[in-house]
Amino acid sequence: MAEKLSLPVVLPNPPPHKPFFKDPHHHKPPPPSPLDHRLFKQKPNSPIYTARPRRRIGKQHDPNKGRTWSHHSPFSHKGNQILQTLIHPEFDSSKLEETLHNYFDSLSQEQPNLSLKVLANDISAIIKGLGHYNKIDLALSVFEFIKKREDSKVLLNGSALPVIISILGKAGRASAVVSLFNHIHKEGFSTDVYAYTALISACAKNGRYREALMAFNKMEEEGCKPGLYTYNVVLNVYGKMGMPWSKITGVLEGMKNSGVYPDAYTYNTLITCCRRGSLFEEAKEFFEEMKLAGCTPDMVTYNALMDVYGKCRRTKEAMEVLREMEVKGFPPSIVTYNSLISNYARDGLLDEAMEFKARMMEKGIKPDVVTYTTLLSAFDKAGKEETAMRVFEEMRSVGCSPNICTFNALIRMHGSRGNFAEMMKVFEEIEACGCIPDVVTWNTILAVFGQNGMDSEVSGVFKEMKRAGFVAERDTFNTLIGAYSRCGSFDQAMAVYKRMLEAGVTPDLSTYNAVLAALARGGLWQQSEKVLAEMMDGGRCKPNEATYSSLLHAYANGKQVERMCALADEIYSGAIEPHAVILKSLVLVNSKCDLLTETERAFLELRRKGFSPDIATLNSMVSIYGRRQLVDKAKEIMNFMIKNGYTPNLRTYNSLMYMYSRSSSFEKSEQLLKELLVKGIKPDVVSYNTVIYGYCRNGRMRDASRVFREMRESGVTASAITYNTFVSSYASASMFVEAIDIVRYMIKNGSKPNRETFNSIVDWYCKHNRLDEAVKFVSNLRELYPHVSKEEERRLLFNINDKH
Repeated sequence: MAEKLSLPVVLPNPPPHKPFFKDPHHHKPPPPSPLDHRLFKQKPNSPIYTARPRRRIGKQHDPNKGRTWSHHSPFSHKGNQILQTLIHPEFDSSKLEETLHNYFDSLSQEQPNLSLKVLANDISAIIKGLGHYNKIDLALSVFEFIKKREDSKVLLNGSALPVIISILGKAGRASAVVSLFNHIHKEGFSTDVYAYTALISACAKNGRYREALMAFNKMEEEGCKPGLYTYNVVLNVYGKMGMPWSKITGVLEGMKNSGVYPDAYTYNTLITCCRRGSLFEEAKEFFEEMKLAGCTPDMVTYNALMDVYGKCRRTKEAMEVLREMEVKGFPPSIVTYNSLISNYARDGLLDEAMEFKARMMEKGIKPDVVTYTTLLSAFDKAGKEETAMRVFEEMRSVGCSPNICTFNALIRMHGSRGNFAEMMKVFEEIEACGCIPDVVTWNTILAVFGQNGMDSEVSGVFKEMKRAGFVAERDTFNTLIGAYSRCGSFDQAMAVYKRMLEAGVTPDLSTYNAVLAALARGGLWQQSEKVLAEMMDGGRCKPNEATYSSLLHAYANGKQVERMCALADEIYSGAIEPHAVILKSLVLVNSKCDLLTETERAFLELRRKGFSPDIATLNSMVSIYGRRQLVDKAKEIMNFMIKNGYTPNLRTYNSLMYMYSRSSSFEKSEQLLKELLVKGIKPDVVSYNTVIYGYCRNGRMRDASRVFREMRESGVTASAITYNTFVSSYASASMFVEAIDIVRYMIKNGSKPNRETFNSIVDWYCKHNRLDEAVKFVSNLRELYPHVSKEEERRLLFNINDKH
């Protein structure tokens, strides 16, 4: 088992899924077949089936950002005339070849001694100018025309190739870039550092990271020495791919060893790379090295460093960066404030996050879609659904249009609570607002279905995602690992991990954490420890708060209380930093293990450090107080929730129903069940079982039977626990005929009796001194349930003899 689950060594380089220098063949995805009319009711041509590259929020549609075109190299008067002709609105593109032939003929007549170098410069300038005016196809046609000339290898030996590659890359036509470069390379044209760098950059801009790295490797193999810009692009790609830190620093060392030294952009990229691995110490080191190297930190530097601290939940250091930033003359921008709001919101410090929103508005900076979406998501995760919706309403009222990120947050909010009707309304609104679902939308749906234990829906959505043209990358694989493990499909989760490696996707910190979370759900603490050791081996990945939280859950689910408490001691001592996430996890795991004192200690420590509890933390407090019948303390937590705007969810109600079902106020359980229904929250089998238990325990069998009927009518399937509750109650009252009838009904309705079912009947026969009837029941048990094993019969008879 350990060998099966241990993560393999990280791949040294992402293996290519196909040779780079090969004509790409585009395979059109098969037409989508609707998975579910509620979710996939859009037509095949609907936006939900359209894959597109992501666009940074706030980026202008004009790639030139209003700048007029200019060419810094010498540009002949004749060349400029041709460009003006080509960009004229009335130019007929069918006359392109004629126009270019005339251009070359007139040049040869007017300037017979004109050097090819000047001509090559003109060609580059014409192509560049066409790209500036968004005449992409015309620019490509000019390039193809020149490529057919006898002197093409001289004319295209300058900047024409890098220019056309850059134009196509900016236009999002990465496949055309790769195809063009392949043909150029095969036909023997010169491909220098500028051409390769343009290719790498074009692939990177369009999310084709593996192809960008393949081009970089090929470039080095051919002895083409990368320049500063090349290295900067590659470092950015490594960061986006979440490559191991040793790989990123390896590129940096190779860069320095080749005599290329980092600039401000390099350092900004390296600091940004630290974010994914939560490497705040390394980010600080690069910040100091940057200053020592004579590179002046700019607004991007400070925002990037602040973002790293925020991701690592180090708000104190983030505030120090803000102060230094202001001293150095960089006033905080909307990006700065959004980063700070995100930092505080991530730690559950929602009041502080709202204070920063107010502060930025005082300075005349209006909240944007990122601000509102961050707050909406934060309040949702904290369990404050009503406040989250108020944020969304405010956003709309001030005229700030939601984007796909906003809709993704709303899908998560409604879907995670099982409110699929509301989730579908969000889908309808996406189309109405002209937004297009992206890969995050699909990942969110996968996570929602996984959270609700709907494994068949997870598989179906993933198939539809592929049909829609989306290629699974690391985040999708990580989501699938989490979704299947939540559904209890652990083998499928590990199969996804193996498929991810086969696809050439390198595991990063988020992958390790997804696998650890899956192991934790199964209580596989030994495998979890091995994965942690593998992460730390050679500095592959630095564990963060999510890593230690999963380890705590692995110990709790594996009944390793001593190990769990030892890890808790490291947290309280500061050996492992007590982040809000870890302290919340301590509340959860101690409550799960029914350790009241330890649960209260973790909760008080969370509050002492100023962190706000989320709904899961508060539910854990209600749960342990309910199990211990500490009704007043449970009420205190409920009052705190209501006072602070938390929205009680199904688990909250189930914990309260459990508490009352075991008390003299057992009828309150059904009152809470009705309250659930009024609020539109669908009760689950646990809800109904709890109410049924309360009535059965107090001899109210008619009421228990009524609730059972209501459960079936609502579409909730009874479990073995449901039937066993009735069997035990009837048997305890010497109503063995009724108890055995329940077993028959149970079998008829497809629920298998278990050890507890038969134990209840045999034990109560013995308690009522009816040993002969107990023996007779076991002897005739095969008639009642033909699938009972001989081992089970022997066990029951042994129990009877032992009691006798």
